[in-house]
Amino acid sequence: MELLWGGAARTVPGPKPSLTLARIVEAAITLADRDGIDGLSMRRVATELGVGTMSLYRYVPGKAELLALMLDRVEAPDPALAAGRSWRETVDAAARGTYRLYLDHPWLLQVNWTRPVLGPNSVANMETYVQGLDGLGLSGQERIAIVTMVDAYVVGQARQRIQYEAVTVQSGLSDEEFWAQQFPFLEQAMTSGRYPAMAALDENTFGMGWEESFDFGLTRILDGIAVLVETRRSPST
Repeated sequence: MELLWGGAARTVPGPKPSLTLARIVEAAITLADRDGIDGLSMRRVATELGVGTMSLYRYVPGKAELLALMLDRVEAPDPALAAGRSWRETVDAAARGTYRLYLDHPWLLQVNWTRPVLGPNSVANMETYVQGLDGLGLSGQERIAIVTMVDAYVVGQARQRIQYEAVTVQSGLSDEEFWAQQFPFLEQAMTSGRYPAMAALDENTFGMGWEESFDFGLTRILDGIAVLVETRRSPST
């Protein structure tokens, strides 16, 4: 927490350090982007920087603390979450920003966020988000529930997309090759009469792209929040 919130730098006996904490964190993020969390270690970060592993300990106690710094760094305040926006613009921008964040840094899906170590960037983003939901007649619990609900949707969409794109590389099969293997069996199932609702679907039913799918779900969520907001603005008598 001292490192996150600008506390005193770690000092140990020896020559004056030549690195900076910011450089170490950036190198760690680059490494995680390339190799995932499993590929992250103090030794490998040191190699990335071209220094000895022990040099890093002048700045950060270990991998757990480094990861906390990485998480706060990638959550640098999003310009799209500017004050003065409508609540809908705020939630929309937050959702899209988080979606891009996961796609840019897939290793975030490997992080357990249930007990986050909150730093200034994380808190600044949350402040703008919660502030954007102020004045709507919503309780504090309801505002945080909205944040949690939207985040769960975004994480689910990002996870699906990232895993989908990864499986092509892992399996060595293209989409066409994968479905070609299943088509004879699915065709037989659809003509059997046992799955009439599925068999009646249009040919382009599964043709919605990733961005279209994300937009569709987010719009429905925003519409649902709008109903709640309207009930608070015009309470029944």
